[in-house]
This record gives sequence, structure tokens and C-alpha cells, in this order.
Amino acid sequence: MRVVAWGAAACALWLMSAALPEAAQASQLIARNTSSERLIVGRDGKALVTYHAGGRKHKVLVWGAVNALPPSRTRKQVAFQLDYSGGWGRFGKPLWKTLRNACGPYRGPAIPWVVAACTAPDGSHWALQRWQRFQANYGIPPWRPGHGAWELRMSHWTGEPAKLEAWTDWYYGGRWHHLFGRLTYQGKPVYGFTWTLTGDPTDTYGRVLYLDALDSALGRGWKRENGFLAKKPDGTFCYGLVPHTTHTGARQPAANGKRYRLSTSGPGVTPDVSWEGPGLHDFRPGHPDDVAHEAAMNKLQQQNTRGSKPCRP
Repeated sequence: MRVVAWGAAACALWLMSAALPEAAQASQLIARNTSSERLIVGRDGKALVTYHAGGRKHKVLVWGAVNALPPSRTRKQVAFQLDYSGGWGRFGKPLWKTLRNACGPYRGPAIPWVVAACTAPDGSHWALQRWQRFQANYGIPPWRPGHGAWELRMSHWTGEPAKLEAWTDWYYGGRWHHLFGRLTYQGKPVYGFTWTLTGDPTDTYGRVLYLDALDSALGRGWKRENGFLAKKPDGTFCYGLVPHTTHTGARQPAANGKRYRLSTSGPGVTPDVSWEGPGLHDFRPGHPDDVAHEAAMNKLQQQNTRGSKPCRP
């Protein structure tokens, strides 16, 4: 990516806004560090999630939401209603004892990290996914409560889930490796309206994309590099792989990896999605293949990012 007319202050602001996003609205979070997960769905649209955590069995009744709304400043995003007492709290009786499963074998699109999924008689899909969303950035060991937790997340949707697209190239004249892309749902961009200086969404529409690098300077295996927002108004993102300073003041190298993986919570109560692709070699100035690839990626990025200033090549 060629970055022009930014200046040091603008670049610093962009890097700050891309660093350390620690919370995001979810597909919907049910629990952490679970096992023996099970999902049943009744004909009335209520689902029962059972799992073990903290040494005991839990029964959670889930209902009241499907799919997602497009970004809106006047309406909150859809969300499930949850009863962790299995029905006692909301309905005054143990519905978990009488709920009968009407959900058949899963017939929906492929999604990652599935521990349970089914397709209801009305054609809608339900799923439980389990993955490590919240991790320490820059490949360092966990240092905050919850780092590395396995989150159990719930979704209910029809049709296709969100689409996460990404491409790789270089920027600053080939000095750094670079990723860019977009997050869409049903052909429309996914983004939020407000966020903190550290990149945490402060509304129910924002989505953080979590970037992991495989076999990079951060270490062997998959390491969390960083997280960043899908930006308004086009759901696009761009991220340069540059050295970073951690919370302790330590300097971490650029995480150029053999492969990259992006993961994010689906909008509303749709499934969480991911993208994975190969890394690039270092840029070779004047090499026709690299010059052609960079030109093609700059053109593609320009086409995709019509309104997001930090992502214009």
C-alpha cells in the first residue's frame, strides 16, 4: 500500500486506534472455559444450551433474536434474551425440563469453531462456537484477566453469514507488509459509529477483527498480533505489520508470518467468521511481479475504500 499525505501525527493516531481492542459486542457470548456443550431448540424458537464450567453443569435458555440489522444510529442491534436459570428467572418454571428438541442436522454454510449446530424446522440455523477471542496482543504472554479464555458463543441466522475478505501487499514503498479488506453482511458493510481511543466499540454495531500470524518473529505457531475495527462507512480495514511497544515498554518486531488469520464476531446474532491466507515475501524493488502485485492491490483497495480515509492507498 502506498500511503501519501498522512504525516506523522495522522499515522500515530491510526496506529493508536488499531491497538489493544479488548471488548466487542458479540454473536453472543454465553460463557467461558466450558466443556460438554449441548444445544437443543424447541418448535417455539427457544433454545437450551447446557455445558459444564466451574465444576458444575449449567442450563441457559436462549431466545428472541435472529440475523442482524444494518448499522443504525437510532436502533440497537438485535440480541438474545438469556435466562441462566433455565426458565425459572423469566418464566417462573424450569422450562429446561420440558423443552423438546425439534432442530435437525445442520444444513447451513460452513463456519469455524463449531461445537454444536442444527437447522430448525423453519429453515433457520443455530450454532455454538468456541474460540479464543480475547488474547494478549503482540505475541506476549497473557497479562490481563480473561486473556486466552475459550469463549462459548451463540448464533441464530438464515442465509449466508457475514463475509470477511482480506488481501496482502506492502506499504511505505515496500518497507512493511500490509493487510487490507472488508467485512460485509448480506452485501452491506458492517461497522460501528463510536469507539474508544484503544479501538473498543462503544455501540452495538462495532466489530473488532483479530489478527493472528503463523510462525512469525513473534514465535512459532499462531500468535495474536493485534485487533482493529472494521471502519465506517464501508466496513473496510487496513493494517501495517510494524514493530510495536508493549504495555511493559518492551519492543516487539514486525509480525510478518507464513500465514495470517483474521477472526471476528458476526453482526447481531449471526455466526463468528474467519479468513486465512498466506503471507508474502519481502518486497523486491523493481521486480516486475512485485510491482505488478502492488499496483493491482492498490487499485483494488481504492475500489473498496471509497469513504474510509485511513485505508486509502
